[in-house]
Amino acid sequence: MADPYAWLTPALTTIHRAQWHRTLEPVGGKAGPVVELGGQRVINFASNDYLGLAGDERLMAAAMAATAAHGTGSTGSRLTSGHRELHRDLEEAIAHLKQTEDAIVFSSGYLANLGAIAAVVGPRDGVMGDRYNHSSLKLGAKLSGATVYEFPHGDLGALTQLLQEHRGQHRRCLITTDSVFSMDGDLAAVPELLAIAAQYEAMVLIDEAHGTGVFGPRGAGVVEHCGCSGQPLIQVGTLSKALGSLGGYVAGSGELIDFLRNRAPSWIYTTGLSPADTAAAREAIALLPTEPQRRAQLWRNVDRVKQILGQSFPLLPSASPILCIELQSPAQALHLAAQCRQGGIWVPAIRPPTVPTSRLRFSMMATHNEDHFQQLLQVIESLSP
Repeated sequence: MADPYAWLTPALTTIHRAQWHRTLEPVGGKAGPVVELGGQRVINFASNDYLGLAGDERLMAAAMAATAAHGTGSTGSRLTSGHRELHRDLEEAIAHLKQTEDAIVFSSGYLANLGAIAAVVGPRDGVMGDRYNHSSLKLGAKLSGATVYEFPHGDLGALTQLLQEHRGQHRRCLITTDSVFSMDGDLAAVPELLAIAAQYEAMVLIDEAHGTGVFGPRGAGVVEHCGCSGQPLIQVGTLSKALGSLGGYVAGSGELIDFLRNRAPSWIYTTGLSPADTAAAREAIALLPTEPQRRAQLWRNVDRVKQILGQSFPLLPSASPILCIELQSPAQALHLAAQCRQGGIWVPAIRPPTVPTSRLRFSMMATHNEDHFQQLLQVIESLSP
């Protein structure tokens, strides 16, 4: 009989030939700007721990205290046995940070996007998303059963044209976008998107995964940075990047959050966030308004690394702590990443199909210092394409 799994071998061969194959490599040591990779000490430019909170003693203490009090897991869906007061404390803190009526916490940011989109639109509706949106936004739109339209990255004229042509065909319409596009580092035009949405009676969902904690005077994200707090929209984000923990959230009106508790499948049918992750994220949010110097230092570090990289390579336009050197091929990206690694600099080679063009993606942390930058400068100056 034919082997029903025989297709895997040629499929993997194709992935290898395209130089798209990926493998796992364990990271050693506590999260921070210096880690161990394969036994080698490296400067970490691969992390989304923008504020350096993942290794903060206060977050770890909060996580350990919550574990001692509640155990290691929530043990069930929040609607059955998995709800703890810790969860509600975190949701109220997120709502306060985001200046929304309420918030709901999911077990990951990916699940938050899947659940929110699948709940608010269905087969009679339309979803219009930026071409560079995160995978979770794209998959959420597809799984919802709505008709999906994609507009070129950042092209609000094309979005307007889609709305003119198709809005009348659908009961409801949802516009989706990242606030910070994670593989380029540029920002969505949030005020303009909201104005267009209002004109066509469309909902807006903004994924603040890479914006929360980083942008805005209080660290609330790009929506706050653009002066759009309080406007009707759906804000989604993660607790796993600048907030140094794990999980996701949706923030918005009280009615929206109540609706999601009753209709978001990736919340209803999933075990609640662990006590440790919940407490760590709550501690991180409490620190945001009290330590603005972390964000200030992060932006100084961004400027410093822009200066270093820009001396040798053209950079993709970025307004965030994500800086990318665009390259010609996956092979070149892998080659330069390997050279960086030899010099003690860890920077990932990002390749198709994750992105349309290959690149090295540098992520800044508030806890990088001048010694790290001097080592980066030496390595960048020594690279040979």
